Amino acid sequence: MMALRLGDTAPDFTAETSIGKLSLHEFLGNSWGVLFSHPADFTPVCTTELGTTAKLTNEFIARNTKVLALSVDGVASHHEWIKDINETQNTQVNFPIVADEDRKIAELYDMIHPNASATLTVRSLFIIAPDKTVKLIITYPASTGRNFQEILRVLDSLQLTANYSVATPADWKQGEDVVVVPAIKTEDIPAKFPKGFTEVKPYLRLTPQPNL
Repeated sequence: MMALRLGDTAPDFTAETSIGKLSLHEFLGNSWGVLFSHPADFTPVCTTELGTTAKLTNEFIARNTKVLALSVDGVASHHEWIKDINETQNTQVNFPIVADEDRKIAELYDMIHPNASATLTVRSLFIIAPDKTVKLIITYPASTGRNFQEILRVLDSLQLTANYSVATPADWKQGEDVVVVPAIKTEDIPAKFPKGFTEVKPYLRLTPQPNL
């Protein structure tokens, strides 16, 4: 099958998880979603990743975002692993870990890259919008843990640019100036962005973040 691309509808699935059976689209409802895969339970980098995610619970709630992890191990293994995560990372995992023992979801989302490993999922991460379209795909090798501050930063950008005719520049963070999209004529900027703007070049116009 073809790999998922930005703008595609995130494939729905029903699966057993550490909090019971759930369907992805129903679970997400009107929220944004982060679905991310892990090579296996009881692996060191994954343990730190899930611990970090749990510690960021309030950050995800503030962004109306639900999180699901996925591993090719089963529910019983997940429950034992969660005990280790809670203990070693000093937190409480409160989001579902999907059991994908038959690798059907991993194949649906192209999470297994045979040249990296024929059996284990790489560190794939998908951000899914409330309309269930895929807005971001990041894939790390199994040896490299993810940067969750970057994931929060991208969520901020996606949610901002979904509602305003702006884009976010390199290294942008919440509260910083944003770029007015080229489709907006310079003479129309004051009406749309009353906080003012700076014209660096005719194609590069900056304005304060409009939703603050």
